Amino acid sequence: QVQLVESGGGLVQAGGSLRLSCAASGRILSIGGMGWYRQTPGKQREVVATISSSGSTYYVDSVKGRFTVSRDNAKNLVGLQMSSLNPDDTAVYYCNAMILAVGGSSYRSTWGQGTQVTVSS
Repeated sequence: QVQLVESGGGLVQAGGSLRLSCAASGRILSIGGMGWYRQTPGKQREVVATISSSGSTYYVDSVKGRFTVSRDNAKNLVGLQMSSLNPDDTAVYYCNAMILAVGGSSYRSTWGQGTQVTVSS
């Protein structure tokens, strides 16, 4: 069974920083793109940042210059360093990865359980 486990969420004051981490585990052959998404009540889940297996990155405009996505391919980890946080960043953050499992025939989108990030003003 392949799974993603996030850590690092919490409560922070506006202007502060947090780092999220996500570890993939299980019978994994390969991991393609990885990324972070977020969702607030009543809204659709939105992409925050993604990183390809070769290291190419994408950021939604609202976090450019404040967030940095990274990955450690040897450890199947993806991280999100968040700085200059503001209340609009408050959301549940989800890790996502395209994973080819042992015995599988294609990459499958896999989600973590989510971690709450709350930014107080």
